[in-house]
Amino acid sequence: MSINMQHQGSRDIVSRVKAILMSPKTEWPIIAAETATIADLYKNYVIILAAIPAIALFISMSIVGLGFGRMSIGTGLTMAVVTYVLSLVGVFISALVIDALAPTFGSAKDQIQALKTAVYSMTAYWVASAFQIIPGLGSLVVLAGGLYGLYLLYLGLPFTMKTPADKAVPYTAVIVVCTIVVMVVLNMVLFGIVGASQFAGGGFSPLGGSATSSSDVTFDPNSPLGALQQYASKLEDASKNLESAQNSGDADAQSKAFGNMLGAVLGGAGGTATPALAPDQLRTVVPERLGGLARSEISVERNAALGIQMSQAEATYTDGSGKSLDLEIMDLGGSMGLMALAAWANIEQDRQTSTGYERTYKANNRVIHEVWDQSRMHGEFNVITGNRFMIKVEGDVPNMDALKAAAGGVDLAALDRLGAAQASAR
Repeated sequence: MSINMQHQGSRDIVSRVKAILMSPKTEWPIIAAETATIADLYKNYVIILAAIPAIALFISMSIVGLGFGRMSIGTGLTMAVVTYVLSLVGVFISALVIDALAPTFGSAKDQIQALKTAVYSMTAYWVASAFQIIPGLGSLVVLAGGLYGLYLLYLGLPFTMKTPADKAVPYTAVIVVCTIVVMVVLNMVLFGIVGASQFAGGGFSPLGGSATSSSDVTFDPNSPLGALQQYASKLEDASKNLESAQNSGDADAQSKAFGNMLGAVLGGAGGTATPALAPDQLRTVVPERLGGLARSEISVERNAALGIQMSQAEATYTDGSGKSLDLEIMDLGGSMGLMALAAWANIEQDRQTSTGYERTYKANNRVIHEVWDQSRMHGEFNVITGNRFMIKVEGDVPNMDALKAAAGGVDLAALDRLGAAQASAR
């Protein structure tokens, strides 16, 4: 994959924002004609505007206060940083989706034009996000900004991606669906598994990867953008299948192809979403005892949305005298490709506080996340295994070693075997 590295003058950021919001029909042709790079678009536009919703979120949560009160400064800053990072990642993911889907809708594949489309169509949402500091009214303004952003996307595709007029509406719709699915899962992975506060360490750079000084940019396959390139390749293959199905006029084939597209978006093997384990399978790895405590409650279920399955088991262990541990095992099989991409940042964290610590590291090809609060004698031990299973053990214990020992009661190898057996049977 190559990227044109030539440069051409473009508007200053204030003029560009005004023009894209007030006269998008005349501004999109100008944008399409400009030559830019990934670095240009990020450093001159995205990095600045994407900070607006993050800053507004911090102000609304920790200074103005939400309806249920103000969050602490630390929590507000953490949420703001994670929101900012997800914005930077989200724009690039949207560009990958736009570029990969282009041939399906009679459009021209072009990575930079796709990134321009994603970046400038986000302008309305980013600017409107400043109003979220106003209780009540702010949320309506932000919603309006998001809807106007969809209109900007629709207007921009014919210029940036050379989309035929009759294909602009369905192209826009599929872009939105695919991007929403990706970002929902990525939010869940980054917030719920790895731990939100680690992003405060600045371990992620959207411009990571190695670039040459020539007219081509190549990415190390082990770098964030290298992983995204491989991801985009899968998406491109799925988009070709969708295009063939659309041309065939077969409604069933089109439905199946769209399902495969969602599978590719989520990184499923073979272009289809991997099914999560059935409840009876997941139940087999929930131990009867954990950390010397007997299991007192258990709940196992499997849910699906848009054909994407997730299974979850929750159990509580007690000794009858107030001591307890909570266990949660989640199978995100339908999103295992994104689970793997959650390691983009290759984060290793060790943050000390006055009352404990938070630590993230890798061991035996698994991601481990520990949180310990000495003042409460409370800990949380998380493990990601097989790029699909999330295991969390939480409770009041003497020390983290005791929690780790308890977590050892979950047979991770058995989980990996179940996942491998399911993959081989498909």
